[in-house]
Amino acid sequence: MDIIFDKLSKIFNKNGYRLYMIGGTSRDYLLSRNIDDYDFVSDATPSEIAKFLKVDSTFAKYGTVKYFLDDKKIDLVTLRKEGDYKDSRHPSEIIFINDINVDYLRRDFTINAIYIDENYKVIDPSKHGVEDLNNKVLRFIGNPLDRVKEDPIRILRGERFALEYGLKIPDDIKKIFTENKYLLELLNKDKINEEERKLDKVKRGLKNERNKL
Repeated sequence: MDIIFDKLSKIFNKNGYRLYMIGGTSRDYLLSRNIDDYDFVSDATPSEIAKFLKVDSTFAKYGTVKYFLDDKKIDLVTLRKEGDYKDSRHPSEIIFINDINVDYLRRDFTINAIYIDENYKVIDPSKHGVEDLNNKVLRFIGNPLDRVKEDPIRILRGERFALEYGLKIPDDIKKIFTENKYLLELLNKDKINEEERKLDKVKRGLKNERNKL
């Protein structure tokens, strides 16, 4: 059980909406790790969430708002489907939906598409997320090359996930990563720096764990 998720899911349910753990929050919960980053998704839109929570709506047009509870920063994202990627980073269109089986298709890796509802029921629409997490395999949702070309930052994310969770990157994926790293030059430097900071945090955490042994 997670206190933050329990408190917030009750608020969403009271207002007629669903709330799910997703991404790193789901992974860390399933692996019984400390949850430091809170990522939740909901069928409530940003404007609907703002009616019952005081949120930061800076990125509401992308379906994301931020909220603080018990001094924890929480990312609340609306379930959605996306249009084509025109700038190697942002989709051309975002349509809010309430169907997890559609939302998961826009996600990059199977381990990043594990939903956990307010009753702690695990929902794995890709059919491989929990399996890949347990078997320590990095697997894309959809065609790997297409997903990398949509958003090259997925190269760095994939490498970070592999290091953090001890995942094996299949040879064909390694080849795609290597041959398409030049696409990272198209991205905003701030995005690259943000991903590098996350990677450094993972490396520090692993080093601290080794030092405890």
